[in-house]
Amino acid sequence: MVQPDGSRIGNPTANRGIEAFIAGMPKAELHVHHVGSASPRVVAELAARHRGRSKVPVDPAALAEYFTFTDFAHFIEVYLSVVDLIRDAEDVRALTYGVAEDMARQNIRYAELTITPYSSVSRGIPDIAFMEAIEDARVRAEKDLGVVLRWCFDIPGEAGLAAAEETARLAVDLAPEGLVSFGLGGPEIGVPRPQFKPYFDRARAVGLRSVPHAGETTGPETVWDALRLLGAERIGHGTQAVRDPALMDHLGEHRIALEVCPTSNIATRAVERIEEHPIRQMVDAGLLVTVNSDDPPMFGTDLNTEYAVAARLLDLDEAGVAALARNAVEASFLDPAGKARIVGEIDAHLAGWGTV
Repeated sequence: MVQPDGSRIGNPTANRGIEAFIAGMPKAELHVHHVGSASPRVVAELAARHRGRSKVPVDPAALAEYFTFTDFAHFIEVYLSVVDLIRDAEDVRALTYGVAEDMARQNIRYAELTITPYSSVSRGIPDIAFMEAIEDARVRAEKDLGVVLRWCFDIPGEAGLAAAEETARLAVDLAPEGLVSFGLGGPEIGVPRPQFKPYFDRARAVGLRSVPHAGETTGPETVWDALRLLGAERIGHGTQAVRDPALMDHLGEHRIALEVCPTSNIATRAVERIEEHPIRQMVDAGLLVTVNSDDPPMFGTDLNTEYAVAARLLDLDEAGVAALARNAVEASFLDPAGKARIVGEIDAHLAGWGTV
């Protein structure tokens, strides 16, 4: 991927041994969006299916240019144009299973996929049909691919309180079996967190975990609002938390994980240059840092690449990379037996690496 200054953040490390280690390492991912994970092939197929009703290119090769963002607002505009391609339950089912296939190729064993059901239901897909489609894909992915999927239903903040009300209804009244958490995405600027408290309260009352985005394009105060008002148990991005020492202390003391997405932050201009990314400050402060891909095809990345970026920024060897992978498992909402299984696979991968 090319940055605005012409430098590249793809091929992040010359250490091919690390890259091979990462590729083979079992992984969990906690911050990755449903529509934003659609591969160029799937997006192009949907665009062709709905030709004439969308400006999304039907040529997969043209999508790289289409997915080049000038700022966060432009990213949201492009993202929503892809959302518009999801017109029926079969689109949802195909997209979801395709995401799982891409995850399986990366040795992702478990993922909490952020889904924005309001975007599809408000465009005419019946709510029950939507739930059935994602659940069909989830069950099939676990059976066929060995990828365990769980859902985070998130509010698209740019759509306001009507979207929050509908998302809460879908999460509380129609909760699919795979649903584990409740989130808030979209732009932060002009979308204050406090207004969403009643909806998070409803979701948390039925046992859903709180995982809002915060501190990506605004300051530390947005993270504080997410913690104090929304009961956040993990923070999506949290990039600006490093500007507030008291906040950093709080996050560390309470083991509140940060879902860090380095390439995403560069693509949306939340961080200007990869060398300026605050992941080093987060790790040095002892925070529970997890590595994630956010909207991988849109940002020209995947989870393996994000681990390689993190390895370069943090000067990690194989043991350090494995430690980051364990962080994601620890911070996940997987059951204890599932956590132990994946950690055991990570440990076995590390132990056997030197003998390969």
